[in-house]
Amino acid sequence: MHKILKLYNSINKYGTLNELELEVISPGHIRYIMPVQEKHLATPIAIHGGVLAAMMDAVLGVASLSASCHDGKLVSTVEFKINYLAPARLGDILVGEGKVIQKGNRLIIAEGDIKLINTDKFIAKGMGTFSAYPIEKTGILAHLTIAQKQILGKEYFPELK
Repeated sequence: MHKILKLYNSINKYGTLNELELEVISPGHIRYIMPVQEKHLATPIAIHGGVLAAMMDAVLGVASLSASCHDGKLVSTVEFKINYLAPARLGDILVGEGKVIQKGNRLIIAEGDIKLINTDKFIAKGMGTFSAYPIEKTGILAHLTIAQKQILGKEYFPELK
């Protein structure tokens, strides 16, 4: 996994809170797995659409990040669209897969889907646009812990031993 993706994975509180498990298949192609838990529910049995939207944003965004990180760039969401196709229920395991379909210097277009694990049942489909920009311009580097700086290494922090 690229060091910028490792850093993102280490600081991504949303991913940690929701127990998202990341797999990078190749640059521009990722998979997230998330169990549907009680905290995700809108009703006693079904997930809230906002949780699915947030997962889709993560799927599309990290697919885009996995394509841009090799250029030393982070991404942020410009816009995305989601189609809800079926409900997900308490105890389901969701698999979100995202792929970059076009990568420019500044804009990246990604598509994704969320399915039930080990099935072809679609829960949601999405597509989004992401802005890519140099990590140095984000201001994030000044807020990293020593351990996080070590993930990026001397390329970004020459003072590291």
